[in-house]
Amino acid sequence: MFTISKHATATGLLTTVVSLGACASAPDGPGGTASAAEVSSNLDLQSCRSPTLPSPTLAVPAGNKLGFFYDAAGVQIYACQATATGFGWVFQAPEATLFDRHGRVAGKHFAGPTWEGNDGSTVVGSKIAAFTVDPASVPWLLLQAASHTGAGRMSDVTFIQRLETSGGVAPATGCDADHAGDVARVDYTATYYFFEGTDGG
Repeated sequence: MFTISKHATATGLLTTVVSLGACASAPDGPGGTASAAEVSSNLDLQSCRSPTLPSPTLAVPAGNKLGFFYDAAGVQIYACQATATGFGWVFQAPEATLFDRHGRVAGKHFAGPTWEGNDGSTVVGSKIAAFTVDPASVPWLLLQAASHTGAGRMSDVTFIQRLETSGGVAPATGCDADHAGDVARVDYTATYYFFEGTDGG
């Protein structure tokens, strides 16, 4: 589903928490952190693994380990703009809420693309690879950390995978000269996997 507003701004979040995937996110320690041992134990106990990747281009390089992961529910925002071939929906930014294994808000995801934890720490990613698994959903992605702010959950993130996506694709119609400036907010869900460097890696 998507909604369109004339000259709208990217405000608001989905109010419905969507339960995603079979895996729970990493245990929540003090300040929303978890030790590597806790994460490993949690994943092993639940037999939880990242999905099988549809393309090796999405694989995280050696020297990194899965640190934690969050489910996300929100929107992909597009604007109707003039392009080289006429008018089209042009991607602007994501806007999503991140949820931990208990369904509690763990952070937010917004333009950059940026992920921010509840502790205020952030990581900005730079896209390395994309692979379309379902034409009706935004691609699965591999991103590398480009910058960080603050000290906390996101401080040590080196790579991010966007997997298990649903929805979020730009509308196929509704953008022309008469609708220039319209904004489409398209519902999507995904799971974000955050990787950290291994000791000595």
